[in-house]
Amino acid sequence: MRRFVLGWRKLGLGQRLGARLVTYADDLVILCAKGNAEAALDHMRRLMEKLKLTVNEEKTRICKVPDETFDFLGYTFGRMYSAKTGKAYMGHRPSKKSIQRVIATIHELTDRARTWQDTTYLVAKMNRVLRGWANYFLVGTTSRAYRAIDSYTVVRLRRWLRAKHKTRRKREGAYHDPELYERFGLVRLANLAAARRG
Repeated sequence: MRRFVLGWRKLGLGQRLGARLVTYADDLVILCAKGNAEAALDHMRRLMEKLKLTVNEEKTRICKVPDETFDFLGYTFGRMYSAKTGKAYMGHRPSKKSIQRVIATIHELTDRARTWQDTTYLVAKMNRVLRGWANYFLVGTTSRAYRAIDSYTVVRLRRWLRAKHKTRRKREGAYHDPELYERFGLVRLANLAAARRG
């Protein structure tokens, strides 16, 4: 990727196309002035070919912001709407794939086949996953993602505890949310966000 960035600069493509190149590891986004996206994509492909680098065509597309959104480094960028005012603004939030990945990890950790584990050990592992995810996704619009993950996490831990202790599902329920957070020490992402703001 370094060779591509150097080549892009040497050819002066950023200035010629009114484009800004944003890269991280082997991922990149080209931000263009209106009307220059096709030319930027064409130059990118030709330069990659010269350098014998492969373009992932499945992930490569032209996106017209703000009418469309695009994903980069686990975030979705584009038009967002304020929950308080309903007004549109340009912003970013954790992408659906990023949320699905952390949910898949929690799902695996709380599989019923793992009920042999000590509860403290399991919750510690879950907390490491949740804190790590939240530390990466701590900017942008996160509240909806945090709520979704919190909701899923308590359901999974509650099911795991019922299976471990062979607790029948009672009408009044078992292992309520406050117990999971206070007694077992499960991390609540919404509380982490509130603590950062405070």
